[in-house]
Amino acid sequence: MQVFQPFQMERLFSRFEKEVEYNLSESGVHPVLLRELVDRENGYLQSLLDTDLNYPHTNGIPQLRQNIARLYQGGTPENVLVTVGAIEANYLVLKTLLAAADEIVVMLPNYMQIWGLAKNHGLALKTFQLREETGWTPDPAELESVVTASTRLIAVCNPNNPTGCVLSESEMDAIIRIADRVGSWILADEVYAGAERITDEETPSFYGRYDKALVTGSLSKAYGLPGLRIGWVVAPAGIVDDVWARHEYTTISATMLSNQLAALALSPEVRPWLLRRTRSYIRRGYPVLRSWMDLHPGSFSLRPPDAGAIAFIRYHFDINSTQLVERLAWEKSVLIVPGDHFGIDHFVRVSFGLPHSYLRSGLDRFHEMIDELSLRSALRNG
Repeated sequence: MQVFQPFQMERLFSRFEKEVEYNLSESGVHPVLLRELVDRENGYLQSLLDTDLNYPHTNGIPQLRQNIARLYQGGTPENVLVTVGAIEANYLVLKTLLAAADEIVVMLPNYMQIWGLAKNHGLALKTFQLREETGWTPDPAELESVVTASTRLIAVCNPNNPTGCVLSESEMDAIIRIADRVGSWILADEVYAGAERITDEETPSFYGRYDKALVTGSLSKAYGLPGLRIGWVVAPAGIVDDVWARHEYTTISATMLSNQLAALALSPEVRPWLLRRTRSYIRRGYPVLRSWMDLHPGSFSLRPPDAGAIAFIRYHFDINSTQLVERLAWEKSVLIVPGDHFGIDHFVRVSFGLPHSYLRSGLDRFHEMIDELSLRSALRNG
């Protein structure tokens, strides 16, 4: 029997995120209240209460697919399938495009779902690295050397989780050129698009730049609506239909209420407000994290994230990242994510898109842990 590869980060969340006092592991911003969302449109609550709690369209209600399609150059509702989170969208794309032993090339570090699925489904897995010393940018020469005539899919994450880096358009074009050379598909996880920290310009999409590009998105990160569990895949219409057929084997559909609320969230009237709210949390939270790091000179290094509410921080003290995270959870009731879960030790991923009092209190607990580790190290060496 093939050894099962657990999704380590999601296992960590399942164990700890509802148990700790301070959850600094989430990769989105502080969630939107239902009241905040429905109050954006006069009379919307009454129409929602009149909703028939039946199955919705299994591929997503028409208004929602229309609102998603308008986010992508040349997109139409026929190019969109609504899923239960981007995690289902990614899973279905792999099951649609790849069979056992097919070759897949995955960007690392990355949200590790696709890497784990490749291992669990017997795919021929290759990787290419984003490297700290080059600012977490890809090396086209490395990707060129990894991709072969057998490569069926190149999987990227842009903006990147966990580093928060955004590919330049020239870097995107290089990935497309390499994929096109061998006829490979590109799967771009773009769930952080819209959550930019240093610009109001949205991250460009791979969709519309290459005819074999599929992109996945979600309401969880840039929109602060993870509890709706709405994601999507945007792809050529024929491929969308093939993915839809597999969707009918998994979840059948997202809920009617989630479809309705997602259509409101992505409407031209409400979406700009949600993105402003997200960027406000990100831009106000990052200086809090930066100031806290500055209290520990020599302890941390960080390439500031371009987008997202997370920082991928290198620490300079002697403890394994998983051990550090588990001790922090058990001893200080604070949850962050270990770099081990992205294949890189001596890093942690820390959220900062949170209310300031909550963020500061969680970081204060982390401060206590660092002081205790420093004292123990001094006693050992003294």
